[in-house]
Amino acid sequence: MTTRTRTAGAIVTGLLVAGALAACVPSSTAPGSTAAPTTATATPLVTPTPKQTPTPTPTPTPTATPTAVPTTLPVGDVTSNGRTWRQSYAEDFTKPAALGTVASVYPGMGLYDGFQDTSGLGTYAPAKVLSVADGNLDFNFHSEDGRPLVAAVMPDGYAPHTSARVSIRYKTTVTDGYKFVGMLWPSSDEWNDGEIDWPESLTLGASPRPASAIPGTYANRHVKYDRSVQVHAKTDTTEYHVATTEWDTGIVRFYWDGELVSSTTEAVPTKPMRVTLQGETWTDHGAVPTDASGTVSVDWISIWN
Repeated sequence: MTTRTRTAGAIVTGLLVAGALAACVPSSTAPGSTAAPTTATATPLVTPTPKQTPTPTPTPTPTATPTAVPTTLPVGDVTSNGRTWRQSYAEDFTKPAALGTVASVYPGMGLYDGFQDTSGLGTYAPAKVLSVADGNLDFNFHSEDGRPLVAAVMPDGYAPHTSARVSIRYKTTVTDGYKFVGMLWPSSDEWNDGEIDWPESLTLGASPRPASAIPGTYANRHVKYDRSVQVHAKTDTTEYHVATTEWDTGIVRFYWDGELVSSTTEAVPTKPMRVTLQGETWTDHGAVPTDASGTVSVDWISIWN
């Protein structure tokens, strides 16, 4: 994670794939024949070839049959890593909402509005960026009057969580100048309390990777991150994928389409956090191209405690 400067308010989860293998046992080798004598003088019998005992091929121990990663909104409690997670929020975005109406059609959402994003290049303008169509919450990033417009959504409002399992199914365009991150951000807005980022691509369409800040390390407007968790997913974000974060006691795990990407026991928040889907301008590449426009489409989001 490139260390970043935050402004207050800015800035959010596993399953094994395997198959059962069949064992093959080779056929036995047949014994040799007994030769018949051809003259009055008996010819010694040919010694039969000993019957070979075949060595069986070891049968591999089958691995667990995976549960399919859902393409539809998961509803109900989930058991993962020995814990039963209780569903507290689920949204499938079935109610259409034109630009400027998302806040009224989905009144439970929290929205950043009117202030600058992390880089300072973009402005949060949900009424000009957010819409819902075809079962997706769409972030439509673009510029107006030379100013990039972005949006950030708290799906379950500013609800505080002291642990959480968050899954989203989403895709993006390939667009320079903008980025998207699912976050758990401190309810206190104090960066020193930590930060969990997954999924996060530093530019739209790239392969995402997790990041998690180490609580208590804030100094000089920066925090330290556990670099070991910053492993990229196997795919980019141009097709739908499911990203899941499990923030449990003493550990945070990051999953991509049900497969564990990485985990951390060092960068684990202990104070309340809120779930955030944050679209913003990129943070490490300078000015946003003036003609850049891009889209993030969130198919669904589910939250468990």
